[in-house]
Amino acid sequence: MIDGSYVKASAWHGGSGRQSGGGSRQRGLTIKLHPAVDAHGMPVRMLATAGTVADSTQAEALLDGIAAEHLLADRGYDTNRVLAAARVHGMAPVIPPKRNRKVAREYDRSLYQARHLVENGFGKLKEWRGVATRYAKNAASYLAICRIRALALWAKII
Repeated sequence: MIDGSYVKASAWHGGSGRQSGGGSRQRGLTIKLHPAVDAHGMPVRMLATAGTVADSTQAEALLDGIAAEHLLADRGYDTNRVLAAARVHGMAPVIPPKRNRKVAREYDRSLYQARHLVENGFGKLKEWRGVATRYAKNAASYLAICRIRALALWAKII
């Protein structure tokens, strides 16, 4: 399963209005986390991008090196490129079609319901104050905190 979720940052953003780690295109006060989780909801891989980056652009990086039967994702990942990448990796895509698609694709609705695991993980992750207010001052530190906290939460250690 893959997904993306926004995390709004606190009022810090430096004098230039830029977050660290993203170059000149990364602006604003949000960051987007893109995790890939297994069938039990445990994070396998996590990426962080600027809040304006589309979910579908990170799908190939999330799928590299992961073996699975199905790829569960939301409508944000319904692009021909993501569908082709899933098939190349040997995964059957379970992605609802976008409403503007000319030919609606079929998908397994009952299997798609398992995607709640990644949404539940996001909810728990965002409850932690260090993630919600972005105490880390650069993108690499923030991503490390999110990965550690996600592993702990999804593993039910904390």
